[in-house]
Amino acid sequence: MDLSALDLSILGPALIAGLLVLATHVPMGMQVLDRGIVFIDLAIAQIAGLGVIAADFMGWEPQGMLVQVAAVAAALAGALLLTFTERRAGRHQEALIGVLFVLAASGGLLLLASNPHGGEHLKDLLVGQILWVSPKQIVWLAVLTAVLLVLWFGGASRRGSFVFYALFSIAVTASVQVVGVYLVFSSLIIPALATRNLAGTRRLLAAWALGAVGYALGLAASAVLDLPSGAVIVWVLAVIGVVLALATAPAREVAAA
Repeated sequence: MDLSALDLSILGPALIAGLLVLATHVPMGMQVLDRGIVFIDLAIAQIAGLGVIAADFMGWEPQGMLVQVAAVAAALAGALLLTFTERRAGRHQEALIGVLFVLAASGGLLLLASNPHGGEHLKDLLVGQILWVSPKQIVWLAVLTAVLLVLWFGGASRRGSFVFYALFSIAVTASVQVVGVYLVFSSLIIPALATRNLAGTRRLLAAWALGAVGYALGLAASAVLDLPSGAVIVWVLAVIGVVLALATAPAREVAAA
């Protein structure tokens, strides 16, 4: 344990990036939970990651504009496909989302098969590199977050499935390159699931608070214990989520447990 590792010059930008991710993912996660399509975020994040891997395969500059275009284009194509399958085979939408996830993950592995740094790229995609987020990435993420929140709370999310999937895809595409697939899923689902017994603004504020505390404690614990930040934050979010869910559960649910 090394308390001197609590360096705000490194943990501060990472926490800001996490709060920006939570700003859009918490309300979106609640709608994902309500729609019963929990694994959509894994599928979209994996498809966006496939776009990044494909851009790397083409030799394009990492973090460059062409990489962002490739990731967003791949995610929007996934959103369009999910809108189509929802209309044509809505009963099987969750299964189709799972198939899409496996295809995107397998496609990424095939593209990385001849890359000597493929294993490292895959690890970055899954657990992210939140500690090394750059000021440029934070500014870009902040602007995108502001635009998405205005559109989301302005009612765009209720204007049909494709608009919902498109906004969701853009948000996930931006966040997966900063925090990785696992934290994207956790930021969407754990706060929404833990606050399911609350309603309205109270639920939204509680979910945001849960996420903020989870990211802050997770980053601090990962620094002090010298463990991977993304994985530690996921576990801290889960523990806090269980505590909050039990604290807000109706008495009959607690008795049954």
